[in-house]
Amino acid sequence: MRNNKKKPSVFKNILIITGCTMFAALYMMTIRVCVDNVTYEKTGNSITIERFDAEKDTLPAWSDKVETQEEPNEDTIKQKPRRRGDSKDTKEEALEAETTQEPEADETEEIEEDTKEKVKEEAKEEAENEETQDTDSKTEKKKQSAVKVGNVQTVQQASSTYAVVTDVTEVVKAAMPCVVAITNEYTAYDFWYDEEYEDEANGSGIVISQNDEELLILTNYHVVEDANDLYVKFIDNLEVMAYTKGTAPEEDLAVVSVFLEDIPDSTLEEIAIAALGNSDALDVGEPAIAIGNSLGYGQSVTTGVISALNCDIFADDEDITLDSLIQTDAAINPGNSGGALLNVKGEVIGINSSKIADYAIEGMGYAIPINTAKPIVDELVKKETRRKVDEEKRAFLGISGSDVSDEAVSVYDMPEGVYVSSVLKRSAAAEAGLQKGDIITAIDDEKVTSMSKLQDILDYYEAGAKAELTFMRIEDGDYEEWQVTVTFGLKEE
Repeated sequence: MRNNKKKPSVFKNILIITGCTMFAALYMMTIRVCVDNVTYEKTGNSITIERFDAEKDTLPAWSDKVETQEEPNEDTIKQKPRRRGDSKDTKEEALEAETTQEPEADETEEIEEDTKEKVKEEAKEEAENEETQDTDSKTEKKKQSAVKVGNVQTVQQASSTYAVVTDVTEVVKAAMPCVVAITNEYTAYDFWYDEEYEDEANGSGIVISQNDEELLILTNYHVVEDANDLYVKFIDNLEVMAYTKGTAPEEDLAVVSVFLEDIPDSTLEEIAIAALGNSDALDVGEPAIAIGNSLGYGQSVTTGVISALNCDIFADDEDITLDSLIQTDAAINPGNSGGALLNVKGEVIGINSSKIADYAIEGMGYAIPINTAKPIVDELVKKETRRKVDEEKRAFLGISGSDVSDEAVSVYDMPEGVYVSSVLKRSAAAEAGLQKGDIITAIDDEKVTSMSKLQDILDYYEAGAKAELTFMRIEDGDYEEWQVTVTFGLKEE
């Protein structure tokens, strides 16, 4: 078969190759010129192309398709970019730094002034916006918490009130001369060895008044209870014999007398009569000062506050009727009983009486309010002071008896006192109507607990003196209380 296709000529191929080469060269030159006149700047994800051809007034046609940055103009004010949180002061500092440059023309000054005013206005508006936002924020917080707990209002204290916490010297100087130490010598019984022995106890007292013959001292009944002998020591350490004037066992109060003839003038000049305050006007939390013969070592001072009022710690004790005691955390120790509880004025507001002693308890002392004690004391001071009478003149009751044991009290429900075993004929007891089997419980309101206590009481009565005798008599299976007046006789040898 015959092939009719024409073969391309060599000349034609050369022309095609030459043309393509020239076109490629021209294209490359064009690209080269463009590259030489364009600078690339990469910022973030964008490319900025700047054309540095000062002779041309127009941009190339492709310039509208990319981001461009013009050269800075002298008329343009340089300003730092504003960021959230920039303060007003920072903006004004930047403005001042910019305005330090010297203007080149009046036109530039006007522009700068206008710009400055605008910046100030913008800064002012932004500050006002921030204040508004702060106010709105505060208002929103108030709405969220409408009810607020109020602050504690401080109390303005008088200077004298402050003094009691740190310095009580002035109060002590004024009140110490009215507080005395009391020593009670009594007969104790040793159950282990079944024998009696002489012992002593310590307490305190308060000088409350003076009459023509005596100095009267207020104390607790348990301080002078069962005393064979009493001694009082004053502020100058002089110790003299004292006597029980009157007692109120149920209220734990007693009045002790010291005869003026036994006190030298030098000591009388040192002694002071206590100023009595008003315990009904006390408030919980106010300062308190306790003075007393703590542990028998002599007068000492402790301070604290009024912890509570109207306390009843003897509710289960039928023999004590105290139900409105003052509680204080001022230290009340053995020996402080009968001492003074004072206010910041140095007035006696209570008679220190007792302390709850327990390893788990601290700072719970109690005092009898002075307003509770006053009416009782007024009656006690009217009684006749009893001194021990010489043995040849001493009163004689005329009984033989024995102590009612604790077992008899608990098991047989017998009253505490002295069981009358026999009554002598024509004796004071027989004349008063006492019989065998009666139990003597008191003489003139002074409690009789044993034969030794009965004899101690009789030591203060002369033959011929009268007293009120209280005893219990069994009738129809029950004990009934009797009271008779007895005139003591003289013991016959």
